[in-house]
Amino acid sequence: MLLRTLSCLIGGWLISMAALADSPRVLTSIQPLQQIAAAVLDGIDQPGVLMPAGSSPHTYALRPSDRRALQHAERIYWIGPELERFLESLLEQQPQASAMMSLPGLRIREQAQSLNFQSSDQHEHHHHDDGHDHGSLDAHIWLSPFNAVHIAKFMANDLRPLYPEDTARLQANLENFEQRLATLDAQIKTRLAPLVDKPYFVFHDGYGYFEDHYGLRARGIFSLSHEIQPGARHINVLRQQLIANAPSCVFSEPQFTPRLINSLTQGITVEQAELDPLGSATAVSARGYEQSLQTLADNLAGCLEQL
Repeated sequence: MLLRTLSCLIGGWLISMAALADSPRVLTSIQPLQQIAAAVLDGIDQPGVLMPAGSSPHTYALRPSDRRALQHAERIYWIGPELERFLESLLEQQPQASAMMSLPGLRIREQAQSLNFQSSDQHEHHHHDDGHDHGSLDAHIWLSPFNAVHIAKFMANDLRPLYPEDTARLQANLENFEQRLATLDAQIKTRLAPLVDKPYFVFHDGYGYFEDHYGLRARGIFSLSHEIQPGARHINVLRQQLIANAPSCVFSEPQFTPRLINSLTQGITVEQAELDPLGSATAVSARGYEQSLQTLADNLAGCLEQL
């Protein structure tokens, strides 16, 4: 009996150690943060991600394996309760977890307050203690190249104690990321500049940071968020906007079925394409963030250039 008990204890310990060994030291909630972390950790370590590609943070439910990964991770990077509400109760009191929405100096914008908007009536401001309800803040912060660099700087500094022998490599990776992103940013600005007045519509209010950075503005959005579906009045307004702006580009997203878009655009001259704010199809690598940004710009510009 004693031998059987010891065998069970040792077996359980070995399983726990194996699980710990398989768990990433650095864990991110979504792929865009994983891509930025991968750039910072290039040649040092491979960051993990909680949500599999193709999932939406608006609807995701934690699995037992996710909880184990969160328990074993030494650094956890997430956007914050503004995006991943399912993590709020688990992470807000965890010292190894950092919410990127809370970083000082980040450029934060408010979400659109109406489905019927034609101009940039939102404003950008800086953290912290601004008195705003954080429920109204736009959580898609990674779509701003400025914010991406800001996040990378935080990660590089935050990871130094975890990788004390690689501090020089962390700094070099950060500088390389900044330089590559600056070059790509200039190229995207050049391509998008002639397209700023082309009409387009997006699935949800998820591209404001990208649009603010490059001087773009959608003529309409189909849903303020994935939790808020448009009512009949807004649908009617949106269809009138589509008619008034035809021909235009209408962008769906891979995480959600485009049934509403197909219904609203029936009989109207539009070009349909897809935008993925999470960059789900991009392989995780040191250049993954730039590739995701490039793909987003290419898909947007590729459609607008047809008008």
